[in-house]
Amino acid sequence: MNFFDAQDRARRSTRWLVFVYLIATLLVVAGVTLVVAIGLNAAGLNEHPANPAIITTAAAASLLLILGATLFKTARLSSGGGRVAQDMGGTRVTADASDPLRRRLRNVVEEMAIASGMPVPEIYVLEQESAINAFAAGFTQGDAAVAVTRGTLELLERDELQGVVAHEFSHILNGDMRLNIRLMGVLFGIMVIGLIGRTILRSSRHSSRSRNSGGVVFIGLGLLILGWVGVFFARLIKAGVSRQREFLADASAVQFTRQTDGIANALKKIGGFSKHSYIKSVDPEEISHMLFAGGIAGLANLFATHPPLVERIRALDPGFEEADYPRVERYRLQQAAEDQPTAAFAGNAHDAVPAMPATGDIAAAVGRPQPQHVGYARRLRASIPAALYDAAHAVDGSFLLAIALALDPQQCARQLKLLQEQMGAERAARVADYLQQLHELGPRYHLPLLEIAFPALKARPESQIDYLLDLVRRLIEIDGKLSLREFCVYRILQGHLQQAAHPAADRPGNRVARNKARRAALDVVQIVAEYGNQSPEDRQHAYQAGISAFGAWADGRMTPTGGEQTLERLGHSLDILRRINTAGRKSLLQAVSNTITHDGKLTLAEAELLRAICASLDCPLPPLAVT
Repeated sequence: MNFFDAQDRARRSTRWLVFVYLIATLLVVAGVTLVVAIGLNAAGLNEHPANPAIITTAAAASLLLILGATLFKTARLSSGGGRVAQDMGGTRVTADASDPLRRRLRNVVEEMAIASGMPVPEIYVLEQESAINAFAAGFTQGDAAVAVTRGTLELLERDELQGVVAHEFSHILNGDMRLNIRLMGVLFGIMVIGLIGRTILRSSRHSSRSRNSGGVVFIGLGLLILGWVGVFFARLIKAGVSRQREFLADASAVQFTRQTDGIANALKKIGGFSKHSYIKSVDPEEISHMLFAGGIAGLANLFATHPPLVERIRALDPGFEEADYPRVERYRLQQAAEDQPTAAFAGNAHDAVPAMPATGDIAAAVGRPQPQHVGYARRLRASIPAALYDAAHAVDGSFLLAIALALDPQQCARQLKLLQEQMGAERAARVADYLQQLHELGPRYHLPLLEIAFPALKARPESQIDYLLDLVRRLIEIDGKLSLREFCVYRILQGHLQQAAHPAADRPGNRVARNKARRAALDVVQIVAEYGNQSPEDRQHAYQAGISAFGAWADGRMTPTGGEQTLERLGHSLDILRRINTAGRKSLLQAVSNTITHDGKLTLAEAELLRAICASLDCPLPPLAVT
C-alpha cells in the first residue's frame, strides 16, 4: 500500500466512523429518553411516561449533550498532538536534556523525520508509565507529537526503539494520526452519558430519604447502564478502526528500517515483561486505539484495539512460540553519552545519498522512506556541526537559524541591514555567523536543519511565528526578486508553521472546481519547466513530458497556458491544489517529476523544488540524490 492508498483508506475509515457514530448516538439518545421518562414518572414528576413534552425535551437535551461533548473534546484537542501527550502526563524532551536515553530518543526521531522528509515532531516521555508503549498524535505533520513511556525508554535497545518509532511514523504518514485524534472526540461524546449517570447516583446517596429518590436512582442507574452501552460501542468502533492498521504499521516499520528484529524484539519484550504495555497512571480508554500496543488489561478479543501480540510477532517472525517470550527484568540500559553512528552507518553524510526513484516510481517514494534514507539521515544528523545543531534546538537559536536559511549569501548586505533595524546588531551578527557556517557546510544540510528546528520554532507564541514569517518574506523580497531557493525555504517554513498554529483547520480534500484545479496544475508544470530549463525548446519538451501524466484530464493542452509565470503564481497555484483529492495529488506529483527529470538529470535546486511542492501538498518526500 503506497502513501496515497493509505490516505484514501484513512478517509474511508473516517466516513465509516461518522456513520457508526450517528447510529450509536441515536441509540443512546433513544435510551436516555426512555430512562428519563420512566424515571420522572416513578418520581411522581411526570403523570404519563409518553408525555410528548418530556420525550422531546429529554431527546433534545441528550442529543445536544452528546454533540456538545464531542465538540468540546475535539476543540480541546485542536491545539495538536502535544496536547494529547500532555494530557497523558507526558514531559517534553527539551534541547538541553542531559539524560543519554532521552538524547538517543531525540536522535532516533530526528533521523526518521529527515529520512521521511517531514518536520521533526515534538517528543514526549510518559514518566509515570513503566510499561512498554508509545503513540503518535496530531492532526497534521506540522503539529505531530511522538510519545514513549519510561519503560520504552529504559528497556529497549536502539534498534528496538527505532522499530517502535518507525511504527509511529507510519501512522503519521498514512493519515492514521488525524483519524485517531478525531476518534478521541467522538468516543468522549458517546461515553459522557455514563459519566453523568455515575454523578447522579453519587448525589442520590445524600438524598435517599426523599420521596423522589427512587426515580432519581432509576435515572442515574439507567444512564450508567447506557454509558456502558456507549463504552461497548466505543470499543467496537476502536477495534474496527485500529486492528488492521497495526499490522500495516508493523510492516511499514520493517520496510523503513529493514530490521525485522527491531520491532519484533520490542513486541517480544512486551510479552515477556510483567507490566506488558498497560497504562496505569491515567485512564487509557480514550487513547488505547492510538497506542503501539494495547494499553488495557483483560479486554476480550472482540473489543481489543490491537491484534493479539503473538499474531503480530508471528507476522514478523513466523517461527515464534509464546514460550519463547524473553524474561525482561526491571533495569535501566547503560547508554553512552554520545549516540554516534554504528559501523553500519559510519561514513560521511555525502556518501551513499539515496537515489532518485525511476520516473514512474515517484509516487511510490512519497511517504515511504527506505533503509538507505534512514542510514543517510543518521549520518547526516551526526555530521552537523555542534553550533548549528544546538541552535536548531534552542528557541532563540532556531528563530535566527531559520532566518539565516532564507538569506542569499551573495546578496545579504541589504538583508543584514534590515535585520539590524528589526532585531539589533547583536542578533543580526548571530544570523550572519549562522549564514557563514551554512555556506561552508553546503546546501544539502539546509532543509534537514529546518526540519530539526521546527519543534523549537513551534514553541514560540503565534504572534512571534507570524512575525518570523513576515520578516522572512520581507528579507527575500528586498531585492525585488524571489529566487527558487528562497521560495522553497519560505514555502516549507510557512506551510509547517501554519499547520502547527492551526492544526484542526488544515483540512485538504476534494473541494475545488475541476477547471480551476486543472489551470493551477498546468501552471505548476509550466513554471517548473521554465525554472529548470534554459532554452524554449527544452522548456516545451519538459512541459509536454509533465502534462503527459494527466492524460485526457489535461484537456489536450500541450502548449503552455500563457500569462505571467512567477514563483508567486506557483505558490498561489499550490494553495489551490492543496484542496484536490489524493488521486489528483498523485498525478500532479508525477507530472512535476516527469517535468524535472525529462533530461535525465536532477539538480539540487530541482530536488528542493520537488520537496517544497510535495510539502505544500502534505506529501513528504525522502531525500534524493542529485547530479
